Amino acid sequence: MSSRIHIVVDESEKEQFVRRAREEGKNLSQWLRDVARQALLRGDGGPKLTSVDQLRSFFARCDERESGREPDWDEHRRIIEQSVARGAGGA
Repeated sequence: MSSRIHIVVDESEKEQFVRRAREEGKNLSQWLRDVARQALLRGDGGPKLTSVDQLRSFFARCDERESGREPDWDEHRRIIEQSVARGAGGA
């Protein structure tokens, strides 16, 4: 038997979840279930960084996973303001 869970997230976080789900070829519900299951399998809330080497390794993996460059604050602000002006579903 299936059951529903209602969660509250802010709109920008929801958009990030939806975007990641689409990137993985899943709908939001499938993606959230998979992420929750992965967290359960880890059991302890995820990996702990207990040394400088682990921290460096973590950031290296992040750099490998991401592409492009991080915009400066003025560019972030412009993008946010454009998004707000378009509305949540803007194109």
